[in-house]
Amino acid sequence: MKTTLVRLSAVIAVLAVWQLLALRGLPDFVLSPVDIVKHFVAALGTQELYRDAAASLMRALPGFAIGTVLGIVLGLAAGIARSFDEILSPLVFLTYPVPKIVMLPVFMLWFGIGDLSKVLIIALACFYPAFINAYYGARATHRILVWSARNMGASEAEIFRRVVLPGALPQIFAGMRVALALSFIVMFAAEMINARSGLGHLIREAEMSARFDLMYVALLAIAILGYAGDRLLRFLRAYFLPWEESHT
Repeated sequence: MKTTLVRLSAVIAVLAVWQLLALRGLPDFVLSPVDIVKHFVAALGTQELYRDAAASLMRALPGFAIGTVLGIVLGLAAGIARSFDEILSPLVFLTYPVPKIVMLPVFMLWFGIGDLSKVLIIALACFYPAFINAYYGARATHRILVWSARNMGASEAEIFRRVVLPGALPQIFAGMRVALALSFIVMFAAEMINARSGLGHLIREAEMSARFDLMYVALLAIAILGYAGDRLLRFLRAYFLPWEESHT
């Protein structure tokens, strides 16, 4: 409770300072928090914001789902099986530092300029944090737990389901939260580069027409959607890992 109050107070303080600076005069392209909220509430009464938000979610969420599922499955496989580790890990860790958005032109050549290329580039970006966290989560399993389960007659499938997977879940959820943030970042960048709909496209159009109100509305919408997704993942983490949440 105390931590929540501190965080809320910090946010309120920043907004208050921002509003006071706006009253003293800011450039036209810097709107005050009150003006941003007014424009956002007004935009909620139009179909344009919902249409662009839906278009963005139809790219970000499938890409997030594909990338995280594939990353978790292969990360766990590499973490528990040496043969998978030797094949997958060098390739993943070698290509991890490459910014994934630079692959968008290549994906557009391979898969066209439609949504498929954008979904796949988002999936690629989400794959890496999901893989790496699942990989290290599986490898962090204490050997004594595996030996104890094996001595009690547990099969390899039971060891994975009852020992390895529960132990790796905290890092898996951490990877999913990073992947979710990346899905919105890459979605935004992809829509800024080449899209006819979506919140990134709306921001680009607002910038070209000097509609700074629409720009802030789109940014606030992205922030709200990203925050809602992160809270959902935190809820799922608390549901599946109640013993972990009790220590945070």
